[in-house]
Amino acid sequence: MAEITAKRGLFFEEFNVGDTVTSQGRTITEADIVAFAALSGDWNPIHTDAEHAKQGMFGERIAHGLLGLSVATGLAMQLGFITETAMAFRGLEWKFRGVIKIGDTIHMRAEVTEKKAVPRLGGGLVIFNVEVINQRGEVAQQGTWSMIVKMQGA
Repeated sequence: MAEITAKRGLFFEEFNVGDTVTSQGRTITEADIVAFAALSGDWNPIHTDAEHAKQGMFGERIAHGLLGLSVATGLAMQLGFITETAMAFRGLEWKFRGVIKIGDTIHMRAEVTEKKAVPRLGGGLVIFNVEVINQRGEVAQQGTWSMIVKMQGA
């Protein structure tokens, strides 16, 4: 297993099963949650009402699950390994294993688990196993991301 280098825009041929990439951390703030609620229209009080959330199963407000997923995609893009070579995000399977709380610092880790050339598209399918991990090393979210990545010379 090799850590993917910071090269921008890896082509399909440059990915190998077992390759990994790990992002820097990003702390989730109250402002992130409010902004995501405004953008998505999801004002569920578990995310936005401190008094309501105190009475809930987590005892405090938590981030939207989709906010964690969105931040993970942004962290992946900041690494640059799929910049300008990712042709299409084909799909994902995703599990919310734990919660992300205000003040948690999360990072994403991705491992290439499968690849299949699709020459008629000028690229190939790359499947990543992705984890969103908090500062305590706990996996808050995980799943697979499937992308079509450009082939060299295509």
